[in-house]
Parts: sequence; C-alpha cells; structure tokens
Amino acid sequence: MEKSYKSTKTACYIGYVVQAIINNFLPILFIVFQNNYGLRYEKLGRIILVNFLIQIVSDMITPLIVNIIGYKGCAILCHGLCATGLVMLSLLPKVMCDAYIAILISVIIYAFGSGIIEVIISPMIELLPFKNKAANMAFLHSFYCWGQAFTVICTTVLVSFFGFLNWNLIPLVWATVPFFNMFFFIKVPVIEPDKVNDNVKSNSIFLSREFLCFVIFMLCAGASELAMAQWTSMFVQKGLGINKVIGDLTGPCLFAVSMGVGRVLFGVISGKFSYRKALIFNNVLCFICYLVVAFCKIPVLCLIACAVCGFSVSLSWPGTYSLASARFPNGGTLMFSIFALFGDLGCSCGPWLLGVIADIFNLRTGFLVCSVFPLIMFLTAFFLLKEKDCKVN
Repeated sequence: MEKSYKSTKTACYIGYVVQAIINNFLPILFIVFQNNYGLRYEKLGRIILVNFLIQIVSDMITPLIVNIIGYKGCAILCHGLCATGLVMLSLLPKVMCDAYIAILISVIIYAFGSGIIEVIISPMIELLPFKNKAANMAFLHSFYCWGQAFTVICTTVLVSFFGFLNWNLIPLVWATVPFFNMFFFIKVPVIEPDKVNDNVKSNSIFLSREFLCFVIFMLCAGASELAMAQWTSMFVQKGLGINKVIGDLTGPCLFAVSMGVGRVLFGVISGKFSYRKALIFNNVLCFICYLVVAFCKIPVLCLIACAVCGFSVSLSWPGTYSLASARFPNGGTLMFSIFALFGDLGCSCGPWLLGVIADIFNLRTGFLVCSVFPLIMFLTAFFLLKEKDCKVN
C-alpha cells in the first residue's frame, strides 16, 4: 500500500519546494528593486505583506474549494496559479508604467496558489497510509527548507549571471518547477478527504485552551521565521557590509539549511522527546538569536545567530501541525486552514513590521522589536500548554 503512494509523497515534497520558491526568491531581489526602482524598506516589506495577506484569503476559502474539486483538483489548480504568477512577474514590469504595481499584481496571483498549497499538502500527507505521522510531517516541512536554500543559492547565482537589469528572467526559470509539478499531480494517486469527518460538527475544539495555544504558535512561528528569513539578505549586505553573493550564501542560505537540519533531526527522533520542552528551548534560543542580531557588532556572530535562528524555528510549524493532528484527529481541512491562516498572518505581519521599524529607525531595531514573537511563543508553551497535550503518533 505504501509503495503505491510514494509518488504522491514526492509530489507533496515538491509542492513545498514550490512554496519555498514563492516565499523566498523575491526578497533576494530586494536590493535589485531598490537600485532599479528606488523602493523604500516599507514598500519592500509591503510586497511580503501582500504575499501573505493573499495567502490568508486563500487559506480561508480553500476548504470550500476542496469540497468542490477535492485535493487533486486543488493541487493542480494551485501549481498552475504559481506558474502563471511567476510568468506574469517576468513580463508585466516590462510593459506596465508602474513596475511596483506590476510586481504586486503578479505576487497576488502566485500567492493565492501558495496559500492553497499550505492548506492541502499537510493533510494530504496525514491521509497517506504511512507509519509515524509526526516524522512524515517533519520531513515534509524540511523540504520547504531545502527548497528555500536551493532558491537562495540559485537566485543569487542567476542575479550574478543575468545582472540587475535582466532580473525579470529569473521568475521564468522558477516557473518551470510548479509547471512540472502540476502535471505530476495529474498522474499521482491522491486520497481525498472524507467530507463527513472533514466537517467538524462541534466548534468546541476551536474554543479550547489547547487549540488557542496552537493558534498562537502558528502566528508567532510564522512571524519569527519569516522576519528573519526575509530580511537576512538585506541585513547582511547593508547592516554588515558584506558582499551580496557571500551575504546571501552565508545569511538566508545557512538559515534555511539549519532549519532543514532541525526538521530532519526532529523527524528522526520523533516520539523520543517532549514537544513542549523542545518548543520552550527552541524559542528561548530564537529570542537570543534575535537579540544578537539586534545588538552585536561582530559580523561573524551576527551571521551565526541568523543561521542558528533557522534551527530554533524548525520545530514550530510542523510540530504544531503534528500536535494538533494528534490532539484533534477530526479537525480536518478546516483545522489546517485555520492554522495556515494564522501562520500566514504571522508571516505577513512579522516581515512588514520589521520593514516599518527599519524605515523609522534601522534594521537592527526592527529585529529587536520582532524578538517579541519567539518570546510570546515561549511564554505560551511554558504557562498554557500542558505536557499531556503534546503526545504525537
């Protein structure tokens, strides 16, 4: 039985690589946009904000789309939207008078597809007949990290190869990945959700203390991860004065790699440690990393803090999904949709807030303000989450 769904698992893994491309390649071009179009920090942060706000809208309506066309139909649709948005990003800024508006329009299209990916891929993996669900979830989310590292490296190389003026060729290169996976999903078998179980009859679980903890985790996990991931490239170049190529490879790339290593590690040792204690430790570590980036004047230590921050946020997102799936087995697509919504809300607010603070003060102050997110997550895990609610399969 497991063999027949290995191709499905592969398609899901590639789906998270697609999402990593969507969320991470554009920030590598921020300095290009500053040079070419004179965009301020707030406008650059607004691109991230629009990306994740659209994903929030997508999160809210995806359960309705799933009920109409199922998981397979949604998987095909979202990859088609991602490919279309990337192609538009390549073409529209060249033909529209306002390149910034052209960028935002393109972002809206591919962000909608990315939002659907976030909602459906995790429950698709949960439904597959594989053992050790928590490990599978951790490995799935690790592919977002490998995709992020791959995206950073390749985008940096492509910028060097094409130059700042020909940046619009880069989205065309990335559009090939969702385009390929769209056809891959057409061929693979998909287990569709049971509509009876997928509709939660009682709202009581959504009002429980445990569920509130998970929602806070998703919000703060998204903000903690993306505030660092999206602004590291700009920070190492302007804040530390490091060359763009070296800065991208030692900043956001190491962040992604360490996050991927963390998720693989948690997948390997899943069931052998306390998720609650791990969340507490990781968020203390994340808080310290943000403080180092905010205050430390030694470039090497700042780069190390950026990288270690990736490890510190690695468990938060997949760990919350696994905990909630075990605690609320009948939550279904609606539960994953709510988690994705709050996760994307954090992903939008964190980087945007950092950009706003950076415009008023500087990037370091922005990182200092955003250190509140891992702090909130630590306090929630320490005071509100009970050990008995942290058992996973």
